[in-house]
Order: sequence, then structure tokens, then C-alpha cells
Amino acid sequence: MSRSSRRTFLQTSAVAAGGFFVANSLRAADSDSPNEKVRFACIGVGGKGDSDSADAGKHGDVVAICDIDEQRLDKAAASFKDAKKFVDFRQMLEEMRDSIDAVTVSTPDHTHAPAALMAMRLGKAVYCQKPMTHSIYEARLMAQVAREKGVATQMGNQGTSESGLRKAAATVKTGVLGDVSEVHVWTNRPIWPQGGPRPEPSECPAHVKWDLWLGPAASRPYAKGYHPFAWRGWWDFGTGALGDMACHTVNLPYAALDLHGPVSVEAEHSGHNQESYPKWSIIKFEFPATDKRKALTMYWYDGGKRPPKELFGDAKLDQAGSLIVGTKGKLYSPGDYGAGWDLLGDVNKPEVEFTQSPGHFTEWVEAIKGGPAAMSNFPEYSGGLTETILLGNLALWAGKKVEWDAQNMKSPNCPELEPLIKPVYRSGWTLDV
Repeated sequence: MSRSSRRTFLQTSAVAAGGFFVANSLRAADSDSPNEKVRFACIGVGGKGDSDSADAGKHGDVVAICDIDEQRLDKAAASFKDAKKFVDFRQMLEEMRDSIDAVTVSTPDHTHAPAALMAMRLGKAVYCQKPMTHSIYEARLMAQVAREKGVATQMGNQGTSESGLRKAAATVKTGVLGDVSEVHVWTNRPIWPQGGPRPEPSECPAHVKWDLWLGPAASRPYAKGYHPFAWRGWWDFGTGALGDMACHTVNLPYAALDLHGPVSVEAEHSGHNQESYPKWSIIKFEFPATDKRKALTMYWYDGGKRPPKELFGDAKLDQAGSLIVGTKGKLYSPGDYGAGWDLLGDVNKPEVEFTQSPGHFTEWVEAIKGGPAAMSNFPEYSGGLTETILLGNLALWAGKKVEWDAQNMKSPNCPELEPLIKPVYRSGWTLDV
């Protein structure tokens, strides 16, 4: 088969399978060998970036690595001896644009969008850690750019690829629970400090490039308590307990019930200073009816708060999980990923069909090579999931019920939330083009 014939074959196969074909960035599509390795660049190689870059190494060649922490960068370089090292992902993407096919983004939340958007605009496939973005507008924009560029994308909510989650979603869609009226989701987060004032400025370690760590966020002095982990609790950098875990724990209800575009969100919480997220919160999301289900309410709990125990009957309430409540029965999934679950009440599990995943990262790599889109791709799945979840943080900030116009990405009654919905990036960083 000639190169042009093989390219046409892969494009046709990908479209037929509902996948996105990477016309400009996929080297394998222009090669005579369907087994030619994907070339990865990894942005963020410590923490979750350690396992994400390791997955990239198992599925292809890691040719470039980037981290603002030179100690983490050097540690990763010991595993990827042929990879070029960078501290600024903008420089890496520009310099390596003709030598890479795909990019992993495993950085603090506030730099997900600028890194992923630049990569996609260069025609590169992107795997981005959860939550997909720091703001709602960024999530909408990333989905839009992924669709326009036709690149293979995936968010790092690994439960999406669990057979248990997929089977549970298919089970709910059979109607076995009756009309669903409520969803309850809870977590054991936060496991980092939240609710306090900014830490006192201190001298930045020489191996940390602080200005690059800040990225598009407003400038502030370095202090202990941001890098490398506790940034999750700060409004400017993280998305709190909700952003950290809801892309996992809301994942099953989202897949089962199509929880797009709530019409309102409101929250009660311990209070916060608009610097750090509250120590605990309970957030209420109201979803309108669709052609497949009635209107319903979702409740989120963190910081030690839990749903009412009477909802669970004799079932043990786990430290994290989700509960879907219907008129005929309930589906309870303990833990973070939706992999295990059971039906509560006098209902039996129906036989259902669902598509097995080859593995979360593998699913994305197969999409890069012309296969079906990964389930948690940006345009059709994870963009909408991220938007829904981040709305909860608007309610935390507002201190009142937030009405939501999903189509126009605006709150009719809280126009003051606009800077949180669509951030203004610091000079030198790009959101819109």
C-alpha cells in the first residue's frame, strides 16, 4: 500500500469509528509502517507527570521533557536519556514542533490550558491531566480547538476506561433505577491546607523557575506551600477539592446521565478569603430535563461532609464515592473511579453491552494512530465534564445561588464572576489567538 493510499485508509477508518485523525501531526500516518513509534513531549515530569511520562515511554519515544523544577527535570532525564530538556514549554514546543507528534500536560491546573492550547494549535495530540482546565472558558476553548484541529485528545480521569464504570453507565441508561432524581458525590479531599492566608514570602530555591511556574497567573512572591503539591488549595493555581477529585468521582454519574449544563449552582461552606478554597463545602447543582431523563439535582461533599446515611440502607458509606437515586432503586459506587458498584433496593442487574477499553493511555495512543477517539476526549466528553465541575467553584466564590446560561457561558445574576469564568492571562502568555 502506498503512503497516500494508507493515509486515505486511516482517515476513512477513523471517521467510520468516530475518531479524530491527526492529519498534520501524526508521523505514523505518513509512514509505510503502521507500527512506527509516536514521538512524545512531556510537560511536567514530577508528581503525576512521573507516571504520565512513564506511560509515554511505554507507548513510544519521549524526545523532549519540560519542568520548571530542574531537580525533577534531571531525575526524569535519567529515564529518558535521549530527550531534550527544557524549563519553558513554550520554547520546547516551538523548537521541537517538527520533531513531536503528541504532548502530555501534567502541570498545576492553571497552566493546563496554555500548554495544551499551544500544542493543539501546532497540530499535536494532547493528553492533559484532570481537571482539564482552571476555568470554564478554557475548557470550552480547548474543546473547540481540539475539534478544529482534529487532534486526538484525552483527559487523565482514568476511571473513564474502567469496565466497571462503563458497565454502570450502561446499566443506568436501561432505566433500571426508574426516574433519577438525585446524585450524591463525595470525597476525602482536601488532604492539603485550605482556608488560610497566603504563606509568607521566602527565598525561591535555585532549581525552581518561579516566574515560569506562575505562568499566566498574576505575579506574586515565591513562598513555601505552593510548589510542588499544596498549590491545589489556592484559587490562582488550583481548583480545590472539587477540581482535584470530581473529574474522577462525578465521572460515573456524568457518563450515565449526561450531566451537562446545570441551570444553577449554590454552595454552603466553611468560608474563605478569596485566596484559598474553604476547608469544607456542600455544593448543589440543578440540571434541567433532557430527552432521556427528568430534571435532577446533584450534591457534592468535601472536607469531611457526607450524604445522609439513611440513603444507603445497610451499605457501608465509603470515604469517597457516588450514589445515583432513582424511583425504583439506587446505584452505589464506593471509591474514586467508579470501577466497583452495586444496585441497592429490589432491583436486579440487567445484561448490558459496552465497549471495553484497552487501557486509558493506550486508548489515546490508538486514537493518535487513527483509531476511535478516546472516550474522555476534549470535544465530546471531558470538556463538558470539566465545565460542569468548575461551576461549583463559581458558587463557592459568589456566596449565593449562581444562575447559569451554559450556551453563552454567563451567569445572568452574577456578572461579577466573569473574571473567574474567562481569565485574563499575564503578559507573555496566550489564551485566545
